[in-house]
Amino acid sequence: MTVARLTGITYYPVKGCAGTALREVTLTSTGLPHDRTYAIADDKGDLRWQGGDPRLALIHPELSDGVLTLRAPGRDPVRADSDDVHAWITDVLGAPSTLVRSPDGNGGRLHLVSRASLDALNHRIAERGADPLPMNRFRPNLVVDGWDVPHTEDGAARLAIAGAELAFTEDTIRCAITMVDQRTGRRSGPEPLRTLADYRRADGGGVAFGAYFEVLRAGKVSVGDAVVLGPGPDAGSGAGPGSASAGTFRDSARTAERASPDR
Repeated sequence: MTVARLTGITYYPVKGCAGTALREVTLTSTGLPHDRTYAIADDKGDLRWQGGDPRLALIHPELSDGVLTLRAPGRDPVRADSDDVHAWITDVLGAPSTLVRSPDGNGGRLHLVSRASLDALNHRIAERGADPLPMNRFRPNLVVDGWDVPHTEDGAARLAIAGAELAFTEDTIRCAITMVDQRTGRRSGPEPLRTLADYRRADGGGVAFGAYFEVLRAGKVSVGDAVVLGPGPDAGSGAGPGSASAGTFRDSARTAERASPDR
């Protein structure tokens, strides 16, 4: 039996900017530490987003020892606490901008996408004669590989990853950000929205790809950890994370980890 694995962990210190990959992290009740702690505002105070400002993808935040540093191609790095940071961002984006604390952060949510879902989408895109898309187009926090069925994350009521437990909250409705090339900071549509509209239309409007989860039980997770599906909403009594049912769920995660240690 193939064991699904956590193959990617990424957090985004500045909302809309490039992400930082991690090998391991301790998930907390508020999600992934330092995820979307900062944001970039325009001259009216409205937060910028990649759909309107694709060049945000060129800004690479780096958080070290509590100090945020911003980098971009062809420019010297700048510290977030310096007097030059706002002028630096304005120069990169070509419009007046300021670095601010994000008013809501990520709201404690984790965005998860499976490799099977991306592979299925890229197969459909290839049938149109277009190039496949990388995972970073969808800016997930967590990537899971090893599920045989695409979009397994949609119906995953519960997940166990090492010491952490997650609960599904809602599908991710996709927007124009997915049409931004994260390497160049340029729009390169119409994919994936064109193809997703063929088969992933959501009941409430838009198209869905990936899912949001909340942290039920805090714990350390690492790239390579087994990802175990928990009971669905119709299984058992729907007991909480401290119940005997949840204990069995955690045991199954440890059993899967021992069954396939080759990581």
